[in-house]
Amino acid sequence: MTIIIASGGTASALAAKAVTSKIPIVFTAAADPVELGLVASLGGPGGNVTGSTAFTSSLDPKRLELLRELMPGTRVFGVLTNPAKPNAEHDWRDLEKTAQALGQEIFKIEANSELEFDTAFERAVAKRVGALLIAADPLFNGHRRRLVRLAAQHSIPTIYQDRAFATAGGLISYGASITAAYRQAGIYAGRILQGTSPADLPVMQPTQFEFVINLKTAKTLDLAVPLTLQAQADEVIE
Repeated sequence: MTIIIASGGTASALAAKAVTSKIPIVFTAAADPVELGLVASLGGPGGNVTGSTAFTSSLDPKRLELLRELMPGTRVFGVLTNPAKPNAEHDWRDLEKTAQALGQEIFKIEANSELEFDTAFERAVAKRVGALLIAADPLFNGHRRRLVRLAAQHSIPTIYQDRAFATAGGLISYGASITAAYRQAGIYAGRILQGTSPADLPVMQPTQFEFVINLKTAKTLDLAVPLTLQAQADEVIE
């Protein structure tokens, strides 16, 4: 029996679904799979597609709140987004609503390829953003070390989508456990091989979130991380 594991985020899941309506597909998606048309509903996917979603993009407002808690006096936060990502405009509107509620000014900076990263950070510097939120996106995740280096090069405090960024030297990260998502994909693949239809396997939602602070990076930035924020962290890298 053949199973497709679409583990590259939303884009790979959509690509797999476009290719076949018969071969079982197990995805690990970042966005809302119902809104994107991957499944009929979370509880009853229907068809040949199921998996798990981290709702990574929907956590960007929470990341904005954490960044605000870290740097409450900062006038402008930059937000690096990929305009080519499905649902990019929807995600931006959600961020705008959160920013308005916080009384925080945000500035959109776009990059849809690695070639645009340098220019994006130059725009952030030119705008004099006090901190940066790198929106959740497979493109950015695939170039995490480059983005962490650019943030360090320009001395911009930055929050990222998962702990891999923080362990690579990023300042702070917040997101669902990627390890748990891949483990769930393996469990579902096993159940499908044993005869369960993907249509009968509900899309799993994250239950484990990780907030990581890298105090080494904070020290390099000459940034004091409030003890109240450190107390919220699941991991503090010292």
